[in-house]
Amino acid sequence: MTTPPKRHPARVPGWRRGGFMVGEEPTEPMPMNDLLRGTPYRDIRVPGEAAEDAQVRRALDLAARVGELMLRCGAGAPQVVGSVAAVAASAGVDVIEVDITLQSLLVQASSSSGRPHTLLRVVRRTRHDYARLAAVHELVEGLADGSIDSRDADRLLREIKRTPRRFSVTAVSVASAVLASSVAVMIGASPAAAVITVLVVLVVTGVNRVHSGFDLPEFYGNAINALVATVLAGLAYAVATLVGSPLGEQDFAFIVAGGIVAMLPGRTMAAAIEDVLFGFPLTGAGRLLSVLVALMGLIIGIGAGLKVMLWITTVLDTQFVSPTVLELRTDQGALVTALLGALFVGLSAAVTVQSRARLILPTGLLSVGAATIGAILQRSLEFGVITATGFAAIALGAVGRVVAAGLRVPSMVIIVPASFALLPGLTIFRGLYELVAVGGASAGSLTIQSGLTTLLSAGAVLLAIATGTVFGEILTSRWDTSVRGERPKGSDAG
Repeated sequence: MTTPPKRHPARVPGWRRGGFMVGEEPTEPMPMNDLLRGTPYRDIRVPGEAAEDAQVRRALDLAARVGELMLRCGAGAPQVVGSVAAVAASAGVDVIEVDITLQSLLVQASSSSGRPHTLLRVVRRTRHDYARLAAVHELVEGLADGSIDSRDADRLLREIKRTPRRFSVTAVSVASAVLASSVAVMIGASPAAAVITVLVVLVVTGVNRVHSGFDLPEFYGNAINALVATVLAGLAYAVATLVGSPLGEQDFAFIVAGGIVAMLPGRTMAAAIEDVLFGFPLTGAGRLLSVLVALMGLIIGIGAGLKVMLWITTVLDTQFVSPTVLELRTDQGALVTALLGALFVGLSAAVTVQSRARLILPTGLLSVGAATIGAILQRSLEFGVITATGFAAIALGAVGRVVAAGLRVPSMVIIVPASFALLPGLTIFRGLYELVAVGGASAGSLTIQSGLTTLLSAGAVLLAIATGTVFGEILTSRWDTSVRGERPKGSDAG
């Protein structure tokens, strides 16, 4: 009788050795240089060895508070990770682990004794404040080039947090109204429609202040705002029709489209796509879900408003809304007027995100540039709206990255508001009208499928804007350090 050979442990599957579930070897922390690659801080000197416990603890505390403030002000995960790594490296940390999950920031590093240090920060609510993001960027750059030490950085960070927002609630409300009106002008609205758009958005802002006192979730707030905006636009057109005012039937669509752009969660959409593209799927998925819920609130509100207007049309036997609005295109307005509208879109969008005063004009000029490229591709070269928007977004991201480097600010603070001129407000309106008008007396050949197709086209445009701007930034990121000037002295959060 022969004894069976003993099985060598190495032949046993790794996940069953010793009767325990054993996974692969744990991944090593990412080198600091890899975390800083592609960021404005990639030339920072990384310590060659771990620091002592006290120094590591202080460095992690400062880095975590910087990252927390950036998340609170609307920064994307890649920007936060790069800034956190730069702060930690400048404060003496050689290797750091950073994990972001939408509302939380976890940082970990080991000291020279091998003792791990971990800090967790939670951000439960965000408010877009690009002036503070610019101030934090200057702070991190100062740490990176050695002009600011850790103690000064701690004091400056507290000052940045205490600095009041540059623009008041009233100023932001007026800017939102101008933004919506400028979008309407871009796509062909008459002067009367532009004025009505301002009035409608201002009323909606007042309604928003009322229901915000009840702490409603964003979904319900968006639905209420969209419903009120659509009904007010319809009533304005109905009154203008009865009194013989020069307000065309297409102006109703332009007014609603302008309001849609003002309410779209374009800032969060851009950050969500960037998170997914750069390896933060959990954070990106969370942001995308937030965008989807907010967008569904808008769709439901606008759809309900359109249904009310169609019901009034049926009862009064008067067509306040005509199927001819389905023939509207974003490139049918005069080119000069469209570009002038794009300028004011960029200027007002910069105010709505609480940007710095000196960044408002560059944002407006970038907005005009992106709109010009999109208009040329659509009007002269007959590109489709998705393709034209994608190329315009790439150019916006590429130029915006270089301009931001020259101004020594994060690229997103000028690229995101400048991209508002590319948002598909009119396409969303058309898709919703196709959906709610199915089966009505004036529906013609409208179908649910055509409405869904139009809305998917609008979604494709949103995706083209987000991915295009990110790709443009990637193309010119290698040159941003060469165009950076001397760090401005005496800068603040404003």
